[in-house]
Amino acid sequence: MKFIIERAKLLPSLAHVQSVVERRNTIPILSNVLLRAADGKLSLSATDMDLEIVESVPAEVTQVGATTAPAHTLYDIVRKLQDGSNVEFETNPESGVLSVRGGRSNFRLGCLPTEDFPQMAGSTMPVSFSLGAAELRTLIDRARFAISTEETRYYLNGIYLHAARSGDVPVLRAVATDGHRLARVEMPLPEGAADMPGVIVPRKTVAEVRKLLDDVTGQIEISLSDTKLRFAFDHVVLTSKLIDGTFPDYERVIPSGNDKVLEVNPREFASAVDRVATIATEKTRAVKLTIDRGSLTVSANSPESGSATEELEIVYTSTPLEIGFNSRYLLDITQQIEGDGCRLTIADAASPTIIRDTSDGSALYVLMPMRV
Repeated sequence: MKFIIERAKLLPSLAHVQSVVERRNTIPILSNVLLRAADGKLSLSATDMDLEIVESVPAEVTQVGATTAPAHTLYDIVRKLQDGSNVEFETNPESGVLSVRGGRSNFRLGCLPTEDFPQMAGSTMPVSFSLGAAELRTLIDRARFAISTEETRYYLNGIYLHAARSGDVPVLRAVATDGHRLARVEMPLPEGAADMPGVIVPRKTVAEVRKLLDDVTGQIEISLSDTKLRFAFDHVVLTSKLIDGTFPDYERVIPSGNDKVLEVNPREFASAVDRVATIATEKTRAVKLTIDRGSLTVSANSPESGSATEELEIVYTSTPLEIGFNSRYLLDITQQIEGDGCRLTIADAASPTIIRDTSDGSALYVLMPMRV
């Protein structure tokens, strides 16, 4: 195998594929990226057995072939080569060594046989539909902060993606929860998605897809079955296994009888919570909201650090109330609100609170209170 490729074209693709590769691997081949050169392009593949990414970039191929090379090492080499340089790759079939040359630098890397590289078994994916990159970015960004990191409740370690109804309107809904907070985001159901099964997309897959979407403006082709999900766009195909579990009935967690409504500017509110939380204890991060007609006092107390309060103007006409929240969770939610109004719908100090953007009904957040 022999080819030449521009560093500027190779580096972003290498960055994408190497981030799928785990830093510690008990199976050596999983530390490698598969390189295939043919038909004027280089194909790069990486997998951790649950997630597979394949990306293609144009290259000047003088000898077709394939090899595998250490993913993180190769990425570091290309990253450190000079801007504007061309990188030349060549394998020696006898020694199994890959030569990488860029400018005056020359590297020799040990390779593993391509036949050892695992392929995710191709299964049919009966459901497929398209989503705009901006729409998929919004779905992910507004929901992923609530994904649980608790491995024992593995069925919460991802985003639950499914077709649902909002009133009479069919929607595509993304839901994530860690038991303390819940994010539910929806958009009009794309054509072809009506028959999709409800699937739980793993946390790592969500993170990798989100990284790839930064540079994408077009449509994303999404295909799925009961066990796998595929995202395809530009020159990238990312295939992932799904979490094999049942997502809980999240509708039961969303309260319907909350009758106290508070409206506040989300940016002023988030800034006040952030400042006051400087005093909050590291363990609980608790802040207290003292709500009265027209005013909200955010406060925190700590035996070590002292106390802090800040007052805000709000729209509120119900009875006075005190309620506590984890400040980190409160900030995670308020940072998702892009409009000028944040609405908190509260029942009492012990019941879940609903938080919404007053100008955008597509996202709903539920936050459990704390004792303070």
